[in-house]
Amino acid sequence: MSPTDEIAHLRDQIRHFDRKYYVEAAPEISDREYDRLMERLKSLEARHPQLVTPDSPTQRVGDEPVAELRAVEHRVPMLSIDNTYSEAELRSYGQRIANLLPGETIEWVVELKIDGVAVSVSYQDGLLAQAATRGNGRVGDDITHNIRTVADLPLRLAGSPPALLDVRGEIYMTNSNLASLNQRQRERGKEAYANTRNVAAGSIRLLDPRECAERRLRFFCHGVGATTSLNAKTHMDFLAELKTYGLPPTPRVECFPDFPAAVDHCEALIERLHELDFEVDGLVLKVNRFDQRERLGSTSKSPRWMIAYKFEKYEATTRLLDIRVQVGKTGAITPVADLQPVQLAQTTVSRASLHNADEIARKDVRIGDLVVVEKAGKIIPHIVRVEKHERKTNLPEFLFPSECPECQTKLVKDEGGVYIRCPNPLCPAQVKERLRYFATRNAMEIEGLGDKIVDQLVNTGLVKSFGDLYRLRVEQLSKIERMGKKSSESLVAAIGRSKSRGLARLLNALSIRHVGTRVATVLAGHFGSMQKLRAASKDDLSMVNEVGPIIAAGVHDWLHSDFGEATIADLANSGVAMTALQTAAQTNRGVLAGKTFVVTGTLEKYRREDVEELIARHGGRVASSVSQKTNVLIAGADAGSKLAKAQKLGVQVISEEMFEQMIAS
Repeated sequence: MSPTDEIAHLRDQIRHFDRKYYVEAAPEISDREYDRLMERLKSLEARHPQLVTPDSPTQRVGDEPVAELRAVEHRVPMLSIDNTYSEAELRSYGQRIANLLPGETIEWVVELKIDGVAVSVSYQDGLLAQAATRGNGRVGDDITHNIRTVADLPLRLAGSPPALLDVRGEIYMTNSNLASLNQRQRERGKEAYANTRNVAAGSIRLLDPRECAERRLRFFCHGVGATTSLNAKTHMDFLAELKTYGLPPTPRVECFPDFPAAVDHCEALIERLHELDFEVDGLVLKVNRFDQRERLGSTSKSPRWMIAYKFEKYEATTRLLDIRVQVGKTGAITPVADLQPVQLAQTTVSRASLHNADEIARKDVRIGDLVVVEKAGKIIPHIVRVEKHERKTNLPEFLFPSECPECQTKLVKDEGGVYIRCPNPLCPAQVKERLRYFATRNAMEIEGLGDKIVDQLVNTGLVKSFGDLYRLRVEQLSKIERMGKKSSESLVAAIGRSKSRGLARLLNALSIRHVGTRVATVLAGHFGSMQKLRAASKDDLSMVNEVGPIIAAGVHDWLHSDFGEATIADLANSGVAMTALQTAAQTNRGVLAGKTFVVTGTLEKYRREDVEELIARHGGRVASSVSQKTNVLIAGADAGSKLAKAQKLGVQVISEEMFEQMIAS
């Protein structure tokens, strides 16, 4: 092979492996193998300098620093994003957009708001031509020399990109890279950096690209500026198109059919921010369709078609004193960090979740480390990173237990998952956690069955299963600490009343993996009885709206396991109702029988699950989206696109008060 051909072949290989690593997060070769390819390419180019091109993977770092950062005018202004800080504000925004596009179905995209530096990167004829900071939105600083050092950004685009393409995105640094950088800073006798955003902002403006290259900055695309053409008609299609060019789009982006669904997803996504190795200071909601964006337009400062849902973030540095593991109701082993108490968001924090074994390994968390703890929004505190430059001794790695700390059963890891579990359903720790949940309001609602009572019932051997609860006698309970005759009689009566909660509440109470309040309600409404539910195959279950194959497999496997079959039989023999409440409602007081309801917006008197339970109790059916089959929409404040669709279809719309009058009749 000639030098020209070998160089071309090596460049193609390296670009391919770069794309697999940075864009698809699916590396195909080891770092050492990659380094060998790069070393061979450098060697060939050194011997044949006439074959070196600006887009070669070896040309990421320029030889000379620039004299100064010159000003660059953006072809299309980089507007800012309006912010909201509460769910109520967010839903109000969604209603305003629905009013601007009356009667239209509006799909919404939810993206992570990366806490980095906004930049615009220009490609001409597929080659990286220029990059600039946002600046004042119209004029920014030329940072092309430093952008070339960012490994995520290809110097040459793949596929058939437009002749001109300005991509907008965020330059950021990972927490793990900051920890490594601070280690190098300490070795050089220099001060450590406080956070990833400050490092990214300072690094991208350095005059010497060789210094910037050491910082290992990263990049995510999330928007477009000037372009000669795009195939995409929606934002989701645009992100997919970027990937075909070898550009890394913002991860974990999802699209939803209406605004309330997007808002619900925001709350779930915030709970998973600990899984990320980079900082996020909010979420961004965008209208998916480009034609709708054009009609919505922009104000002088920001586009109307997107909004940032931000949350306050608080950080503190403290010492990790210990790591303990807890056993959950489904057997999941959760590591918990015991911290030297520290003030965070006006509260004293002494514990933080470490979530799973993979997270401990990824962040290299060790007992005795100085750690950065963060609290953002409503989420519980979590460890962001370890200040490795402060690790003064050779601390041992944390060894995750191989046996359950409660029952010594050998632990197993979820197939294809991250959680390690105790597979013994009779494990005392699991029994306690399941009983605690069994007694909660959304489950069997057993008043008086608190944590301390549960501990004593299990520790004394009086209760080993759900069925044992229904066999408890007053004289047995009276012997338990702080349980006199009167309180024992009250608890026995409360346990007896729980027998008639119905199938939905029972399914939720059983602690079946993937089954919560909503899924339990859907299953109970669809099958009506435990007998019919147990007769259903996995395919039958997965065909139920809102269930799907993963939940279907979990439900089917639990119901047909030895433990599940024994539990159901025991509860049935104890007199616990195994049918959905609407069956009784339809025959006795089913004032809502035959009607399908949708609940939307922010309710004042009820939680949404309480309303849905009342609907089922009175014979009605609950759906998640408005359609021609919907009879009634119960609308709270900021009802959004579901309200607009209901009005368009002529669906009856009622308030909470009207709903109360309806069931009172």
